[in-house]
Amino acid sequence: MSSGTYGSDEVGALVIDIGSHTFRAGYAGEETPKFDFPSYIGVIDEQQQSPASSSTVQDGSGDTSQQPPPPPPPSQPQKRYIFDMNKIRVPQNGLYMQTFLKEQMIDDWDLFEQAMTNAFDCLCEKDHGSSYHPIVMSEPPINQRAKREKLCEIMFEKFQIPAFYLAKNAVLSSFAQAKATALILDCGATHTTAVPVHEGMVFQKAIVQSPLGGDFILNQCKQLLDGLNYEIVPHYLIKSKEVVRQYEQPKWTKRTNLPENITDSYKKFMTKEILQDFAQTVLQISDTPYNESEISQLPRVNYEFPNGLSLDFGEERYRIPEGLFNPSIVKGQFSSILDLVHLITNSVNMCDPDIRSALYGSITIVGGNSYFLGFTERLHRELSHILPQTMRMKVQIPPSLSERRFSSWIGGSILASLGSFHQMWISKQEYDESGKFIVDRKCP
Repeated sequence: MSSGTYGSDEVGALVIDIGSHTFRAGYAGEETPKFDFPSYIGVIDEQQQSPASSSTVQDGSGDTSQQPPPPPPPSQPQKRYIFDMNKIRVPQNGLYMQTFLKEQMIDDWDLFEQAMTNAFDCLCEKDHGSSYHPIVMSEPPINQRAKREKLCEIMFEKFQIPAFYLAKNAVLSSFAQAKATALILDCGATHTTAVPVHEGMVFQKAIVQSPLGGDFILNQCKQLLDGLNYEIVPHYLIKSKEVVRQYEQPKWTKRTNLPENITDSYKKFMTKEILQDFAQTVLQISDTPYNESEISQLPRVNYEFPNGLSLDFGEERYRIPEGLFNPSIVKGQFSSILDLVHLITNSVNMCDPDIRSALYGSITIVGGNSYFLGFTERLHRELSHILPQTMRMKVQIPPSLSERRFSSWIGGSILASLGSFHQMWISKQEYDESGKFIVDRKCP
């Protein structure tokens, strides 16, 4: 193997895409990831008792006698990790949910290593393992140099991979749409981010970020249901339920064999799963700025909760996602936050004038929080109202929700499959020669 290249024809590369909501992993060259794990991992602290041994003492006559064993040493905590959502949905005593991410960046490295070990166990053949597979991994557009270097070090030292490449998720999303230049609007769980990509490179100084992401929407849904005095009952609490009429009080039976210690983080995680289904089923973007009198004339949508409660929702289903386009409609501290339209225009205006038209001509929407019906049409309409008529503007969105959710993974799959990509890998030889700092040079 020559320095500076890695020939990986004999063993396929793996693609890892880490998001705030899920962790996607699969084989390069395939259309979708093989696994889509939650970025929150189930953890159970288990106590492991060190074995106590008896002691023998000798008296002055040379006789020995058996003495009572000393007090047992303190028990050592052992963690058991659960990644499978089907297993997580079964409540266990002391099970709590934990993520290795903070502000979109890896923060808990021990937990991250557990997640990677699980991914390799699922993806790699038993007689191979991570040491046979080069890895392409996505990273957020804003990442710390020290974290990038530590990640590179862990992949080579801990997992013994033969080659590595770290790519900005926005760049990978643009590649997924066969574009080298695009304005990527990434609608994620914790944030919505406008990222200008030009000729495969991110303009770092023009990245604009907003907290108006999927979690913001779910919090608004929770506040709505709280205002209706409806307490969300997670699936794991329900033993049975009866069919009731619309707006009737639900008739359900609570399980009696529940674990003694159901943690708050577990309750919150399972409640969030219901809120996600509620939001995807009920919410919709209005064609025009929210007007309650007009919205009230539109059809209502029914939703049945896990315990059988059946409710209709009208103007609420439009008012909640309206906050993405008009944050001032939301009570609290959101009035000063940029809406999605100005997120885009502010980002483009911070770029060189020569490339602004190319960015406006290729606005690409990705991310799981772009699932709302009417999202693309409303964004296009709002942008056309504030941009000059001479500006050619195009808003495009991958046709399916899975393509939007997996856009950066798909881009990584395409990139790692290109024959010309082999020269871009950080090989094990290069890492051994230059250390972890090589990631800053080869993966800008």
